[in-house]
Amino acid sequence: MPEVTSAAAYGPHGDLCAAFLQELPIDGAAVSIFGGSAAETLMCASDVTAARLDELQYDLGDGPRWDVFRTQLPVMIPDLSAAGVRLWPAFAEAAATTDAAALFVFPLLAGGLVIGVAELYCTSPREFSPAQISRATHIASRTAWTLLRGLMPDHETESAAIPVARREIHQATGMVLVQTGSTAAEALLLLRGHAFASGRSLQDTAVDVVNRRLNFTPAPDAADSGPQ
Repeated sequence: MPEVTSAAAYGPHGDLCAAFLQELPIDGAAVSIFGGSAAETLMCASDVTAARLDELQYDLGDGPRWDVFRTQLPVMIPDLSAAGVRLWPAFAEAAATTDAAALFVFPLLAGGLVIGVAELYCTSPREFSPAQISRATHIASRTAWTLLRGLMPDHETESAAIPVARREIHQATGMVLVQTGSTAAEALLLLRGHAFASGRSLQDTAVDVVNRRLNFTPAPDAADSGPQ
């Protein structure tokens, strides 16, 4: 399993990619955040191929990452040359020019909030075992919470125990806590993360939760999204 020796050249958070390479039988990894009004940002890539696979999907608007973002479920492609990859024709054609032969894309889920994806590749066809899928899911969840905390300005990550004047934010925090099984601080962080990603105020986001227009309950078959 290769070491992440050049991650810093492809993003400021190489340790996030290193976690996947150290614990899974893969040859490369990339972690991106995107969604809503939040700018697309490649947080790290272990090598040129990982960065290229991420770039192709973003540039083309085609590829498994968009399905992952929509469904909150991982997409497993054991063989990039297989017919099933034709679900994404533009990406399939472009991916054939890279060194990747297998691709596994996992949602970065924190509660019911998807903040991006982890894209893992192998240079030869490969299938993940159920245990490896579970492990990748846990790493992706841990990565999501790490990034979500880092996305918020320092003054936005204060403890939820600090009084907040707006009643709706208190109510929404309690509702998100119940929906996700998280702590109060994590529930407030999820609210702020959703507001950040959607370009809306924390107050408006909280009102949507209170009025049941927004729910953070993870999808039944979605990856485990609690902090790991």
